[in-house]
Amino acid sequence: MRRAGLVALVVLACAGALALVAAGGEGAKGKSYEIVFDNAFGLADGGDFKIAGVRAGETSSFEIAGQRRPLAVVKAEVTEPGFADLREDARCEIRPQSFIGEYFVDCQPGSSDRRLPDGGRVPVEQTSSTIPLDLVNNILRLPYRERLRIIVGELGAGLAGRPEDLNEVLRRAHPGLRETSQVLRVLGRQTATIRQLISDGDGVLAALADRRADVSAFVREAGETAEIGASRRDDLARTFDLLPAFLTELGPYMGRLGELATAQVPLLRDLQASSDELDTFLLRLRPFAAEGTPALLALGDGAGEGVRAVRQTQDDIEELRLLARDAPGLAKPLRQFLQTIDDRARGVEPDPRAAATDPPAGDKTHISGGQGGFTGMEAVWNYFYWQALSTNALDNVGHILRLNILVGPCGSYQVVRNATNQAAFDDCRQWLGPFQPGINAPDPTRSPGAAQPGAVQPAASRRASATEAKSAAPLLDYLLAP
Repeated sequence: MRRAGLVALVVLACAGALALVAAGGEGAKGKSYEIVFDNAFGLADGGDFKIAGVRAGETSSFEIAGQRRPLAVVKAEVTEPGFADLREDARCEIRPQSFIGEYFVDCQPGSSDRRLPDGGRVPVEQTSSTIPLDLVNNILRLPYRERLRIIVGELGAGLAGRPEDLNEVLRRAHPGLRETSQVLRVLGRQTATIRQLISDGDGVLAALADRRADVSAFVREAGETAEIGASRRDDLARTFDLLPAFLTELGPYMGRLGELATAQVPLLRDLQASSDELDTFLLRLRPFAAEGTPALLALGDGAGEGVRAVRQTQDDIEELRLLARDAPGLAKPLRQFLQTIDDRARGVEPDPRAAATDPPAGDKTHISGGQGGFTGMEAVWNYFYWQALSTNALDNVGHILRLNILVGPCGSYQVVRNATNQAAFDDCRQWLGPFQPGINAPDPTRSPGAAQPGAVQPAASRRASATEAKSAAPLLDYLLAP
């Protein structure tokens, strides 16, 4: 059941994704716009509809709107995804496709924050039409030349009282006139700048006159550059042919770049406000950077050594990689083993010494209530600790090593004398005379009436009587007595 449920969930997710993609694709391709022109000369059903110089769809229908002033309404449909993004300030114009009479609609997206909705209209104030070149050439031939003279004369008489309307028609009819008017307006606002430019130009010309030799050299080098450029005139011509289309397509991106620059203004203001602190920080950082330069140089030298060391460890890393393949099978039992021997609840028996030496509160092996025993890990380390204490005694008097190693013939020496170790006993006993109190002679420290313990150690020589040996109090029994 679980597998069937997962399969059904995956199928539903895929179906939803396909539906979203299909919906997004239709929304991107299905938009249409209405563009109003003074005339739609040269346009045809199915002609190209371009946005920023890139084909985005086609023109699908045409109609006449208005009675007093008829206008051509062209419907353009977007057929390519990602291009349905015209804004309310979009501008459109009719441009020639070729010299054989083909025309298309080209629109600039605009930079307004508000988008044109589906079926939105671009007004006639934001459109223009191109004067066909063949019509301009036709007026130079008879009888069209005489007819144009008559038309101009009649239009002059009929439009004598409407110069503003005539100017508006001319500006919309030809984009060059509109652009020229815009240039003249810009130049009019820059009168002071132009005056300053002329004044500076006089100073520049005077400086050039003082350095005429350099100017002559520049002219000669410019001539050589021009000759080289002339040899590549075909490539330069191709570049200039592609430049208008490139600039047209660059327009939307430059608009977005302008929006980005506007959005960066608050950030730049904050940065300017922090410039004093940043300058102080950089001034204080300079001595630190100077002191850190030798360290960085040494680090660079060390990096070279490190690279060589890493290269030499490639074989070891390969061996570790091979060992790591089997690590998952060993890691889990090892983890379980270490966790078990460090578990306080698995102590074998309670031991008060464990509560006296346990970790402080907060540690997972802390003993609460004073009851508990050593963990397995503690027991392992206790063995080494107590073994060391049992062989090395340390108190306020001194340090005693309780480990004695005998090397030589006396290493197997025994206190009890018998026929086997008679020779070793005689050589290794270190007696200061034939009689030793408490061993082969009575112990003088005992009271006269006290019974002497039986001798368990034989006499020093075979000439000693059995009575003396029997009455002797062995020193070993005395030392080992409770």
